[in-house]
Amino acid sequence: MTRFTLAINNCFAVKRWPEPEDWSRIVVKDLGLNIVQFSYDLLDPRTKEPALSVMIGKINRATRKFGIKIHSTFTGLAAYSYNLLGHPDPLMRADAFDWYVHAIGVASSLDAMATGGHIAALSWSDYLNNEKRNKMMNIIVENIVKLSIIAKNKGLKMLLWEPMPVVREPPHTINEAKMLLERANEDSEVPIRLCIDLGHACAWKVDRKEDLDPYAWLKELGAYSPVVHVQQTDGKADRHWPFTKEYNERGIIKPEKVLEALEASGAEEVILVLEIIHPFEENEEKVLNDLKESVEYWKDYVK
Repeated sequence: MTRFTLAINNCFAVKRWPEPEDWSRIVVKDLGLNIVQFSYDLLDPRTKEPALSVMIGKINRATRKFGIKIHSTFTGLAAYSYNLLGHPDPLMRADAFDWYVHAIGVASSLDAMATGGHIAALSWSDYLNNEKRNKMMNIIVENIVKLSIIAKNKGLKMLLWEPMPVVREPPHTINEAKMLLERANEDSEVPIRLCIDLGHACAWKVDRKEDLDPYAWLKELGAYSPVVHVQQTDGKADRHWPFTKEYNERGIIKPEKVLEALEASGAEEVILVLEIIHPFEENEEKVLNDLKESVEYWKDYVK
């Protein structure tokens, strides 16, 4: 049987509760959770010293105080705005590589076992040109293998690669994910694994209908996705809705189907990470209430 653990990405705290004591207290006291995926929107890994060390110290003290384990660190909206390892300019790719090197270092300093997220976005012109697209895929895989060497040196157990809902952001289909995982793991120093997001099965161009089915992703690739991002969605866009009564009536994500699909995949252990993103304009009280309702909803299924 698959072992399931409920966790949360602390992206909910971005710009609202940036102090580690505040978001740690919310996670434990308000939500009743103790495992966090840390969003790099709360601390850019290339923050200059001494600010970086000061914030790492604050985070470690707060998480120890409240009994929180940071499972992994992850790209947020800021990093997602960039092409990263898929940029057409080699110097920009080198800069993205450096960003990920720092991401690995901060993950290690937070005693996380993994880091990852959005890896690369191709330009439209590179995507349209088969030769350039294949070249860029090779470059992306080569860079991930190099990052795995650094990850091993820093004590990380794996790197997480998130399938995306955009055709230019590999992988965006099940078969592409299988292919890239196989290639990356041929020479990697630590395992390269997926972080499937339940709301990302909505790309405008896919290979087969299963690519638009989040449960098909889980059944076929759940064994290679030790972390799953959990959000409510209608399957038409990457919504990141909460699991409230209102959105559960509109959404397609059913906890029992998620668990059944992951069981069918043969996965041994999966961290189910709530990744709920409210508009910045939303009232803070509503944000907290939505998070509480979402956690309580999932706790009926994940004990």
